[in-house]
Amino acid sequence: MFRYLLSCWLLLVVSTAWGQAPAVSADAAKPAPKRELQAVRISTAPKLDGLLDEAVWQTAPIATKFYELEPTPGRPEKHPTEVRVLYDDAAIYVGAIMHDVAQDSILRELSARDNIGNSDWFGVMLDTYNDHLNGYEFILTSGGVQFDARISPTNGEDESWDAVWDSRTALRGTDWVAEIRIPYSAIRFSKAMEQVWGINFVRQRRSTRQKFFWNEVKPQVDGFVNQWGTLTGIRDIKPPLRLSLTPYVSTYVNHYPYNKQGKQNSSTSFNGGADVKWGINESFTLDATLVPDFGQVQSDNQVLNLSPFEVQFNENRGFFTEGTELFNKGGLFYSRRVGATPIGFGEVNGQLRKGEREPDGRWHPGEFVVENPGVTRLLNATKVSGRTSKGLGVGIFNALSNNVYAIVQDSASGARRDVLTQPFANYNIVVLDQSLKNNSYVSLINTNVTRAGSTYDANVTGGLFRFANKKNSYAIDGRVVYSNRRGKEFNRDTEIDDQNGYKYQLSFGKISGNFTWNVDHGIESHTYNPNDLGLLFANNSISQSVNASYNIYKPFWKVNKLSTYGGLNYSLLEQPRRYQDAGVYAGANTIFAKSFLFVRLNLDASPLTRDYFDPRREPIGKYYVRKPATFGFNGNFSSDYRKKFALDVGYGARFFAADGDRTGRNNFDLNLGPRYRASNQLSFVYQVGYNVRRNQIGYAGSLRGNNALDAPLLLAFGGPQGDVLLGRRDVTTITNTATAIYTFTNRMSLNIRLRHYVSNVHYRDFSRLHPDGVETQEPTYQRNRDNTFNAFNVDAVYAWWFAPGSQVSIVWKNASASFFEANAATPLYFDNLSNTINTPHNNNVSVKVLYFLDYLALRPRRG
Repeated sequence: MFRYLLSCWLLLVVSTAWGQAPAVSADAAKPAPKRELQAVRISTAPKLDGLLDEAVWQTAPIATKFYELEPTPGRPEKHPTEVRVLYDDAAIYVGAIMHDVAQDSILRELSARDNIGNSDWFGVMLDTYNDHLNGYEFILTSGGVQFDARISPTNGEDESWDAVWDSRTALRGTDWVAEIRIPYSAIRFSKAMEQVWGINFVRQRRSTRQKFFWNEVKPQVDGFVNQWGTLTGIRDIKPPLRLSLTPYVSTYVNHYPYNKQGKQNSSTSFNGGADVKWGINESFTLDATLVPDFGQVQSDNQVLNLSPFEVQFNENRGFFTEGTELFNKGGLFYSRRVGATPIGFGEVNGQLRKGEREPDGRWHPGEFVVENPGVTRLLNATKVSGRTSKGLGVGIFNALSNNVYAIVQDSASGARRDVLTQPFANYNIVVLDQSLKNNSYVSLINTNVTRAGSTYDANVTGGLFRFANKKNSYAIDGRVVYSNRRGKEFNRDTEIDDQNGYKYQLSFGKISGNFTWNVDHGIESHTYNPNDLGLLFANNSISQSVNASYNIYKPFWKVNKLSTYGGLNYSLLEQPRRYQDAGVYAGANTIFAKSFLFVRLNLDASPLTRDYFDPRREPIGKYYVRKPATFGFNGNFSSDYRKKFALDVGYGARFFAADGDRTGRNNFDLNLGPRYRASNQLSFVYQVGYNVRRNQIGYAGSLRGNNALDAPLLLAFGGPQGDVLLGRRDVTTITNTATAIYTFTNRMSLNIRLRHYVSNVHYRDFSRLHPDGVETQEPTYQRNRDNTFNAFNVDAVYAWWFAPGSQVSIVWKNASASFFEANAATPLYFDNLSNTINTPHNNNVSVKVLYFLDYLALRPRRG
């Protein structure tokens, strides 16, 4: 199987390279010459109206003759784009005219901010320190919708970054016009008397799906910012005092049908706070959120988790997604740790006073939980970040959370007491990132969590580097990370057992050209643990891999471009040194020329592997679950989004070899995503996923001594840390998500999202897992461990940007979840849907108002 997959990939590469594929020029992997544009100083700012009819616009040199990147790299544009740049003491102004065939060739779908949609668009990109690594991106659609992002080697295009800038668009005959004002307070630059910035302009003609750049960008060249041109002529400007305050007020009405005497079903709250931005100097900015309110963020996609690892949720809180490119270096920061579920959340029941019988025979009831907060409320969070003119990036993050308590009550007396579930904590990150020549860098990252009281603290320090040669054709990357934890486990007298750990990774490869390759080697020690402020699913690994790709960027045959890839990987446990898994994979993706149908296919295979983590036993290495040799394929295709109706399809299947008398193990996945654009203002998206795992072997749950069916097995297995109960099961999961979006204007939108998730687990039989992967059947075990999990959410969001940086948002959230076990579990979808509807729902309506106050606009004007 390994040879077959590798042969398929090599045959594909050879046939495309020597068959109908276009010849590759020797200069294809060399960056295009840098073009230069001069900005013109003005004394009177132009009026933002999208007309460009002021005389000052005619005094500026024109940037034109753009080059195509997609679908045919290097081809000059047919319909010219003309761009001019002006500046004064307060801002830089960009005016662009996009010539076209006719107005109906200019697509203009309206969408929410930071969502381009089915629209033509124009963008300006600035590398204000000219370090060829980091940049700003400001994009404006033909419908006037703004999109902005930060660009960095770490995050690529970071769309979560939002700046306050102004813009207008207009249609003029067969052209459309973009006029953009970027205040200096939105960007950072040095105090140099004469500024030299990297710059590029980009245009998309959506009707032909062509993307053009003023300074040619070659897909064969590694990097993006390093392929921009140069902006000159900007002199005698000073970084302004960047000081802004965005206060907010919010109010919430919450309803949950407790229907219990003495407990109200409804509650209200009123909140206030502010975000502060202060430019400490020309390079560094302080961002702080005081008494933050994240109650309006999109609901998490709850799932049934059968794995030994936690579920990774997306970060939806703006403060933790905006401008975090430095803090994400090395992957050591998982922002959901800040304000996460308290570390003692699941231990409250174990601290309750149980019911007991008095000497006189009377029964004295125990305590019950009245309230157990599932999130940690932050007191504040602060970021300081920036980059000096010498290319040194500095980032400092700090957040504070207060004590969190659960409230428990005595059933007899009614007396209440607090149970600490999360002590006062300080979260801190420091990052130093030095940009070097040739798209290279060195970085140092430190994360630290300090908790009050006797529980443990955690510290992680990492060093990263990337060195590329002068031609930017080969690079070596590496990282070394050390984790340190000190103290006792929360609410226990036992010391933390993974006090010191390390990780290192080293890779080398060819990074530019049509053919690229990479070799990688890394170790994560069995005591490496960055999870107090980071996210690591499993440590204790020695891994190595080899991968390669061959890409054709110019259209040939019936496709626009073709990407192929393949590789091998192999891993061992770090301690004890035992085989873990191996695999081989190959795949390709392409876009067809006329239909713009995107297609991707991936194949992979692996021999018998060992899962040391699913048994949930320490130390790792004694127990493991055998996974038979397997072969799988997966992929997806998407139709042309320019059409009113489009369809996304994801598919996959996996087949396992027979494991003794266990046969018929397989996985199937099908995901459908039809979408319909009713008009330029109204669109609908529906997604349904159907996932089946047949005859899956896995951990069936812990055995309980107080259960009559579990107790004999628990004794025979040698106690809670002895042998493991495995189950052969079928898992069926269905997810339905429907989204409707109505955009009133380019600053006002309504978004409604509904999600229903149901996962059902049915156990066929059970076995006993002995050390070294040996399994024996347990036909006498009769406990019904079937279960079903339902989750339902509605998120309805009305947002109105009534002024730059200022917003009114009204949000309605409806949420419910249910978990059924044993005979209550049902595999029938409509029964689960009925259970979801009849389960008590939490309803929450909130109104939040943000108002952006800029010191430069508020300060008294002289003269």
